[in-house]
Amino acid sequence: MMAVAAAQKNREMFAIKKSYSIENGYPSRRRSLVDDARFESIVVKQNKQTVLEEARSKANDASLEECIQQAKGEHVPAEQNVELQDEQPNLELPLEDEYVAVNDIETEATVEDCAEQESADDEAPPKNDYGLTEDEIVLANAASESPEAEAAVQSAALVVRLKEGISSLGRILKAIETFHGTVQHVESRQSRIEGVGHDVLIKLDMTRGNLLQLIRSLRQSGSFSSMNLMAENNISVKAPWFPKHASELDNCNHLMTKYEPDLDMNHPGFADKVYRQRRKEIAEIAFAFKYGDPIPHINYTEVEVKTWRSVFRTVQDLAPKHACAEYRAAFQMLQDEKIFVDHRLPQLQEMSDFLRKNTGFTLRPAAGLLTARDFLASLAFRIFQSTQYVRHVNSPFHTPEPDTIHELLGHMPLLADPSFAQFSQEIGLASLGASDEEIEKLSTVYWFTVEFGLCKEHGQVKAYGAGLLSAYGELLHAISDKCEHRPFEPAATAVQPYQDQEYQPIYYVAESFEDAKDKFRRWVSTMSRPFEVRFNPHTERVEILDSVDKLDTLVHQMNTEILHLTNAIHKLRRPF
Repeated sequence: MMAVAAAQKNREMFAIKKSYSIENGYPSRRRSLVDDARFESIVVKQNKQTVLEEARSKANDASLEECIQQAKGEHVPAEQNVELQDEQPNLELPLEDEYVAVNDIETEATVEDCAEQESADDEAPPKNDYGLTEDEIVLANAASESPEAEAAVQSAALVVRLKEGISSLGRILKAIETFHGTVQHVESRQSRIEGVGHDVLIKLDMTRGNLLQLIRSLRQSGSFSSMNLMAENNISVKAPWFPKHASELDNCNHLMTKYEPDLDMNHPGFADKVYRQRRKEIAEIAFAFKYGDPIPHINYTEVEVKTWRSVFRTVQDLAPKHACAEYRAAFQMLQDEKIFVDHRLPQLQEMSDFLRKNTGFTLRPAAGLLTARDFLASLAFRIFQSTQYVRHVNSPFHTPEPDTIHELLGHMPLLADPSFAQFSQEIGLASLGASDEEIEKLSTVYWFTVEFGLCKEHGQVKAYGAGLLSAYGELLHAISDKCEHRPFEPAATAVQPYQDQEYQPIYYVAESFEDAKDKFRRWVSTMSRPFEVRFNPHTERVEILDSVDKLDTLVHQMNTEILHLTNAIHKLRRPF
């Protein structure tokens, strides 16, 4: 009981406010990005469903004005009445969904897209429920933050199904005018639903408060079969917030806390008070880190250096025979630079400088195992979030979570290879704005490639996965005849079940890094995300390619690059 009480106290002290705290009931005993993503999405869905159900159940006895007044703590004057409405509306506001942000994404859509989304939306309220859809709860929550937030102009798309024919459209437009809205686009079609004349898509700009009251008015009119809101024209997916600039990674530090030595009795350091205190000190350094700061220097102890030396020498012996050529070349470069030596641990800052010089990747200290979404998002900016603590001395060749030895020996050499660095960034870019289900698939692809990937080299199978190159036991297992080797195909790899209690029975073998990248790009193009992104290395910003102006700028930049390439070819072809 004393150990449990101590663990609980330490959990409260260990900056758990920065964590999802989803360790309860999480069964995995070693690091698995795949299961992390799966468990994370389950928690998000459960929390979201609970909030929606609570909001809808309360919507039957609370008016719009009462709810906004309750949320803001002040009286909100009602807008002028509209002839469409017959009774007071129902609405409840509270929602804090970390992954949903109505102001981030703008995509194009047709009335067919909206109607299909409305009919397919599992979270839509029952037909006779005048409560809220998810987008309306998010909108109402945003409006309740302050008078300025309520008065902010919101872009939205409304799908209204007309019972009485297209003549009812005039009443809708009149209501929009009354609530001081601006119509940007109107589109209609004959409805496929029996008893409904037309489906109408209306894109408009209106203050949040007025938009909520417009929805109330339309919902309570007998002229319409149904009305659905799509905030920010976000038709296809409920897009999560994601960082647009490298500095916003300061907000991407949510931890999967299962593996902390303070929490997991199976952790090698659980009973070691000195080790646990050391881990907390290093974790606090990472939590305090902000974009632009130099990476803090860690004075590693003799015990930690001894642990490093044991693993380093083992990898040094095995790499020439079992590691891919790209890994061996980068490993040698790191030795030549005196970064990889056996008598001291490399510092993250010197490793970050080395990577920046070779591939543009940099490092950022992490306090522990990040959630899958946050970790993958960092890769989009060519930033690798690395731990700085060392595994427990009693378990030098195995760690239940990523430690700095795993990061340094497993990941860093290949991040210095241009082709592999590009592949890692493309996985990160594909994760931005992806659905929870797609994050699971991307995490699975990452797991079977970057962590446990194999590739062919002169007819032999070599390792390039960090989890193999920093854990010699599984490395020898992966290249033996005790497991199955399958060709890397992202569609199949993304749904492969994973067993994390023992060595894996299946590994995926790529023909080459270039082949893996080509297959990955084709697979990513089939994902549901309704927009494309690109990373601008000059501004360290991710740009959403959702307008003609942005595409025009990109085309000009590409034309300039093509001109340089063409000139270079002509010069090389000139005779001496």
